[in-house]
Amino acid sequence: MANKKPLSRIKEGVFSRGLALAKLSVTAGVKAASHVVGNAFANESEKSERLKELLLSQAKLLSRELGQLKGSLMKVGQMLSMYGEHFLPAEANQFLKSLQNQSPPLEWKAIEPVIKKQFTAEQLAQIEINPEPLASASLGQVHVVTRKSDQAVWAMKIQYPGVDRAIEGDLKALKSILAVTKILPKGPQYDEIFKEVRQMLHQEVDYRRELKLTQEFQAHLADDSRYIIPQVIPEFSTGRILTTSFEKGLPIDSPEVLALPLARRNALGEAYLDLYFRELFEFGAVQTDPHFGNYRVRLGENGQADRLILFDFGAVRKLTQPFMASYLKMVQGAHDRNPEKLIQGGIALEFLRKEDSDEIKALFVELSLLITEPFFPLGTPDVHPEFFDQEGNYCFELSDLPKRVAMKGSQFALAMKLRNPPREIVFLDRKLGGIFIFLSVLKVRFQCRATIQKYFL
Repeated sequence: MANKKPLSRIKEGVFSRGLALAKLSVTAGVKAASHVVGNAFANESEKSERLKELLLSQAKLLSRELGQLKGSLMKVGQMLSMYGEHFLPAEANQFLKSLQNQSPPLEWKAIEPVIKKQFTAEQLAQIEINPEPLASASLGQVHVVTRKSDQAVWAMKIQYPGVDRAIEGDLKALKSILAVTKILPKGPQYDEIFKEVRQMLHQEVDYRRELKLTQEFQAHLADDSRYIIPQVIPEFSTGRILTTSFEKGLPIDSPEVLALPLARRNALGEAYLDLYFRELFEFGAVQTDPHFGNYRVRLGENGQADRLILFDFGAVRKLTQPFMASYLKMVQGAHDRNPEKLIQGGIALEFLRKEDSDEIKALFVELSLLITEPFFPLGTPDVHPEFFDQEGNYCFELSDLPKRVAMKGSQFALAMKLRNPPREIVFLDRKLGGIFIFLSVLKVRFQCRATIQKYFL
């Protein structure tokens, strides 16, 4: 955290945050207006280049300002960076991505009052808190805590003051700013993103809910040694503070992890993919925030296997049985390459309607089979052989699947006249995109089909 200048305070009042957002909107609006005027005498090539420059400039502005305001605004910026892979220039999206890893912490003098409000003097006398934060994010920051009686080391996640009260106002203001900056295209599918963000934010600021979900996932994964979940410390947890055991590990994209032999990276990749299917088909609850900060790797020693450390269960979404029954039908249709079963699943999910044209249904089938490309063996029709090695393993780092899915998805969305997808699909698509990035960064190569087959065959 030493390379990030701490903030002395967060603008948490309605007026102060509103003023900051109004200033940001005016600045962004001036940039956008200048862009329109400049385009009056530009040719098509120049217009395209000027648009890229505008988006880059606006994303840089947002990245800087949202990082200072934190809370809902910063969280939305992070989420947009996941979707931005498909509709933003790479340079612009990189600035939004920086919100995930370059969030400045809040100074101790500003965070200490939050702790004192949550615990009694007797409780505080039992622990020693390192005032230097271990990590900071959009909604809170983590400090290392030592229990004096036995020197047990904990991690204490402390919510920033006022972020829970600012959600609704922040979202309304940010949606307006994004329209002015022209960073986010208009359309009902982006309204769905904001609905999902709103629900996710209200869940993520409820640390009691996260404590319960952390315990539930511990129970779910108690039989699987591939994963480590921090132990919660209920007596030092509240609605604003969550305390757990301190678990050491390396970032997914650290040089040490990326230098592991392929077999060990493959094992980590398969564990990550298998975890998603367990969440989906066994637990009926999916951790929907796939950014790398929520995962670490504990390297195995003396021949022991490497393990994934799982953090942050505030973004877990529970799925209903009716949804899962329909989703399973669609997945089975894709697995079997059965267009009829795929279409039945799509209709059951209200992705499709019975009266939709054959063209729309055909596009839906094409999109579904494209998304599931890594789960088909080499030699399957329409599956690109250049993304497989000689042993028939899918090579994630070589594949341009996200780009092809984005293009086909846009074609499907236009044919559907931008009809809203089921809300569950929005966050499941986000998680799937995160999984592909995870596996690509690890440069894994394995046959994915066996990983999913055991859940429905």
